[in-house]
Amino acid sequence: MSDLVLKPTPLQNSGHELVLASTSATRRIVLTNAGLTFSAVASMVDEDVLKTAGKKEGWSPSATALRLAEAKALSVEQPDAFVIGADQMLSCQGVLYDKPADMTAARHQLQTLRGQTHSLHTAVVVCRNGAVLWQHVSEPKLTMRRFSDAFLDAYLQEEGARCLASVGSYRVEGPGLHLFAAIEGDHTAILGLPLLPLLTSLREMGVLIS
Repeated sequence: MSDLVLKPTPLQNSGHELVLASTSATRRIVLTNAGLTFSAVASMVDEDVLKTAGKKEGWSPSATALRLAEAKALSVEQPDAFVIGADQMLSCQGVLYDKPADMTAARHQLQTLRGQTHSLHTAVVVCRNGAVLWQHVSEPKLTMRRFSDAFLDAYLQEEGARCLASVGSYRVEGPGLHLFAAIEGDHTAILGLPLLPLLTSLREMGVLIS
């Protein structure tokens, strides 16, 4: 069920199990680099169902990301564990973007975002025993430069299928950084997990040493 079941680090209070409702390698790295011990459990949420409902009901990008993060956290049933759920939406000029289905879609998405400023709506939720204890949304803004088609070809060749794992077809922790002219906001929120607000909440809950 989980791939990391270890004793808490000195930064954590014993007796409080921490679970990440995601197998995202990037989110796991963010938590691990922060010195935390946690279990990573895949969420069974059908994201497409919630996203479709969001479109019909007119949810904002932030609300959609929050609903997804909450559903993921609540889907993990581990008694008394503090479960972290996170999700991310991208919006630009009123249009919502999802992970591209293939490399052709990734190319089109990057061509559309080129020269524009877009927002990443990154939500994180902490649940315990079926109840939401805390939630937060960060909204970093990223401006893509007016890169050439030659650069786009080279970038897609370099990144390959890794482009398909992100709502923006890029990894700012990798070659995707070359796409940008300016970035404003929390770096960890761009990676998919707003870490500073999360750590603050975990300290207030007694999971971490204050």
